[in-house]
Amino acid sequence: MITVTVRQKNDKDFASFTVEGHANFAEKGSDIVCAGVSAVTFGAVNAVEALTGTLLNITQGGDGGYLHCEVPKSLPKQTEEKVQLLLKGMLVALQTIERNYSDYIQITFK
Repeated sequence: MITVTVRQKNDKDFASFTVEGHANFAEKGSDIVCAGVSAVTFGAVNAVEALTGTLLNITQGGDGGYLHCEVPKSLPKQTEEKVQLLLKGMLVALQTIERNYSDYIQITFK
């Protein structure tokens, strides 16, 4: 199962998120849940960089089953708002996947 953990600040904005595990929905190369989660998360990380110029603090696992991203502290307010909007869009997409494939992905908040 893929687990997504969203760590929030006091105001419900993202402080960080972690994606770990494998969906095991289908064989490697045919797993649409894994592919969807990967596309959504990496697309969001790339969008944050391309559209805001912000580099998230990223840690990845070598086997592809781990991604941890932290939002830098002390961003200018306007940049922070853009970063948060992009990450909240990512969350909506992941929740859509979770709604349809809840046996293979779980999202939690801390």
